[in-house]
Amino acid sequence: MASELDQLVERLQRENAELLAENGRLRQQVTELLARIAELERSAARQAGPFRREEPKKIPADQQKKPGRKPGHLGCYRRPPSQVDEQIEVALPACPRCGGAITDRQPLTQYIEEIPPVRPLVVRLTTWSGVCPQCGVVHSSHPLQTSRAQGAARTQLGPRALSLAALLNKHMGLPMGRTCQVLRKICGLSITRGGLSQALVRVAAKLAPEYDALVEELRGSAAVFADETSWWVGGPGWWLWTFTNPQTTLYRVEKSRGGQVVRDTLSDYQGMLVSDCLASYDSLPYRKHKCIAHHLRAIRQARDRPDTPDKSYLDQWKLLFDAVFALYKAREGMPPERFVEERARIETWCDRLVRQSVTQPGDVAVQNRLAKQWAHLLGCLHDPAAEPTNNRAERALRPAVIARKLSCGNKTERGKRCWEILASLAATAHQKSEDFVDKLTQALPLAPQAG
Repeated sequence: MASELDQLVERLQRENAELLAENGRLRQQVTELLARIAELERSAARQAGPFRREEPKKIPADQQKKPGRKPGHLGCYRRPPSQVDEQIEVALPACPRCGGAITDRQPLTQYIEEIPPVRPLVVRLTTWSGVCPQCGVVHSSHPLQTSRAQGAARTQLGPRALSLAALLNKHMGLPMGRTCQVLRKICGLSITRGGLSQALVRVAAKLAPEYDALVEELRGSAAVFADETSWWVGGPGWWLWTFTNPQTTLYRVEKSRGGQVVRDTLSDYQGMLVSDCLASYDSLPYRKHKCIAHHLRAIRQARDRPDTPDKSYLDQWKLLFDAVFALYKAREGMPPERFVEERARIETWCDRLVRQSVTQPGDVAVQNRLAKQWAHLLGCLHDPAAEPTNNRAERALRPAVIARKLSCGNKTERGKRCWEILASLAATAHQKSEDFVDKLTQALPLAPQAG
């Protein structure tokens, strides 16, 4: 009898252990499923997507860049201003706590930059019109005038106020409503969104010749970096193009993603065109260089393929492009004949990899991609103005992409033309360390400013 009880207890204990183990497995599955559901819910949220990075794509903690600048950099702090408008001295005749005598007094100097209360400067301007026997109707003009509108439109913003609005809306990406709020709350200027929109369209129309000058400036440059992204002009199907270099940025919004947009912009360009591997660029008659960062991304994707276990061929391409980066950076400090020799060595290496016999699917995919772009893989080593990557164009697009998240783009073709002109001029002024507001303020008046 005791033996049967012992066997029963042993069986029950074994079954209990199995049930506990099964319970643990089920709990683990429930936890994983709940995490997966939460991940799917976050993925479905429109605003969460752009700011979330999946765990496998996160950089490991031991490989992350340390915060701050590299050791040995110059200190960064607010420098004393070049102009002092007011000097204040606060004496210390006695102890502010007990009234006792003070010894060993030392001056402590600070520079405080403050914004004074802002109110609009309102000018009641009277100009005259008359008839000249030789010229017909003539008008007197003043530098504060940007138009001669009368009646309901006789109360207007001056050139500096319009220039500030253009900076906030087209360069800094504030929506039209927020721009109106800033002008009202900080500057005391009252204007509606519709009124500001129409005013900026008029500003852009006046600056169209300056925009055309940017096009000519790009056509004469040594290298142009191009990229494009989707846009909205009253609906989908439009594309925002950027053409940029270290001194100039040009934006164009067109209904095409084809190479004709590049031809229309650059015409008979003689410099180096740097771009990604979009097919629209392939048929263009310019000297070209293809972004190495895009090639490296394709190589990484091929290395992750389960049908490509041997990574040696892909690693050779990675080493080759690392050598291209290193040689490009070392060019200035290298004798020209040594540079030509190293470039020839890389070209021979590249040619050998393009012709090498490969069978793994990942290797074949990368080889086909790079063989197609063989003539444009090393353009940055033939023209120092062509950088190895197309990051410059992608950075030029980034502010526009952020603005697109808020406004989608433009509502009308007139609005997109306004955005093209003002955004291009503002970005170029920033690159050249020019004051965009001052530049526009001088360009908008009907009459030239004195002095």
